[in-house]
Amino acid sequence: MFTQTAKLVHQHLRRMHLLHDKAYVNGQWVTAASNKTFPVVNPATGATIGTAPDMSTQDTQQAIEAAHQAFQTWQDTTAKERSHLLRKWFDLLVQNHENLAQIITAEAGKPLIESRGEVAYGNSFIEFFSEEARRIQGEIIQSPIPGRKILVEKQPIGVAGLITPWNFPHAMITRKAGAALAAGCTCVIKPAEDTPFTALALMELAHEAGIPKGVLNVVTSSRENAPSIGNLLCTSPLVAGLSFTGSTQVGKLLYEQCSTGVKRIGLELGGNAAFIVYKSANVDSAIKGAIASKFRNCGQACVASNRFLIENPIYDSFIEKLLQEVRNLKPGGNVGPLINEAQFDKVSSLVEDAVSKGAKVLAGAKPSDHGKLFYEPTVLTDLTPEMKLYKEEVFGPVISIFRFDTEEESLKIANDTERGLAGYFYSQDVSQIFRVSKKLEVGMCGVNEGVISTAEAPFGGVKESGVGREGSHHGVDDFTYIKYVSLGNL
Repeated sequence: MFTQTAKLVHQHLRRMHLLHDKAYVNGQWVTAASNKTFPVVNPATGATIGTAPDMSTQDTQQAIEAAHQAFQTWQDTTAKERSHLLRKWFDLLVQNHENLAQIITAEAGKPLIESRGEVAYGNSFIEFFSEEARRIQGEIIQSPIPGRKILVEKQPIGVAGLITPWNFPHAMITRKAGAALAAGCTCVIKPAEDTPFTALALMELAHEAGIPKGVLNVVTSSRENAPSIGNLLCTSPLVAGLSFTGSTQVGKLLYEQCSTGVKRIGLELGGNAAFIVYKSANVDSAIKGAIASKFRNCGQACVASNRFLIENPIYDSFIEKLLQEVRNLKPGGNVGPLINEAQFDKVSSLVEDAVSKGAKVLAGAKPSDHGKLFYEPTVLTDLTPEMKLYKEEVFGPVISIFRFDTEEESLKIANDTERGLAGYFYSQDVSQIFRVSKKLEVGMCGVNEGVISTAEAPFGGVKESGVGREGSHHGVDDFTYIKYVSLGNL
């Protein structure tokens, strides 16, 4: 069913005005200077959807210069004007909801129902920041000296480089660009090489909304050109800040490159979320949350639960009920493929390593016969520290289960990681809820719920999971400077 739907979506794309095979720079649809392109492949079917320009640093420099030129006037627009344009963009996104979802399904491989959910989620950031644009406030501070006024205002930083991942190709752009535009910044966007068409569709609708040329720019490239483009965005004196969502390894490299210009930087990096179920929990509710937290986008989410910690008295009943739900998950039905061969090989390797070292397989642990990049939903127990899966983020449809006896033990295991993005736990003990939510070393904590992302809440982590916050009213902080103005001799 999934493959048949993917083929129908593929056929429909060819008739869709949102599907562009050119990049978007300074309000124009452009090819790479080299005229080179790269293929974009549907991971569910292996079919080539189309090609996108394989742009270089030369092309990216032109986009940066266009954004820099546009900033000279965009920064002087009123908050009301920016709010109005963002609202028009949002309205067009809503009108084109189904077409956007079909593009995501075609290039990211998600089941269409998940793609529709991402579109609604991604659109919500443009709506939120269209409203937030008019709430970026300054302040007047009481002066210690007579005849002086202390004024504080927030100003846009300038051109923002946005590097976005393939797992949420719509929402990761709108979460960043919405905040940047609301603050008065202009953007150069580098989408993931696996999913450029969603980014270009967003630009078509931004263009139709009347967002001025140069304010938003999208540079597409193959995997080979991505590092040099990223380096240019980090080192160009015309780029004031960088926002990146992706792996911790790449984030560290970009952080280092940005240090040469001491740029403003926002990093939303990898996670290794624990999912803790205490004996007081409503187990049925915990099972529902576990499935939602783990298997959305085939486990390819930075906030996906990775390590499942179950208190001993309910361990057996939890596993029994979990396996009943896992058996209802069908690759090619309600679970999509992994994004590419590299990701498929990583998941397979981590599972094989764990099984070879004694992990017990309760479900899956093998490729699915549905298609090349599909992997069976997997449940493993009896993990030990020498297994790679014990500490590495799997980014796939794999549940690793640990048992524990005390609250202290659960926190020790949960916090025994260099990452600290999200964490989840289930408990009906109010005192325990306050204790554990305080002691979990994460930036986001889900208590008795497995899906926590929303435009109104700050998204980000601690430790090696990143710097800064996206979404919420804090989302504009990475794109604004605080300026202090002292008025004397009044």
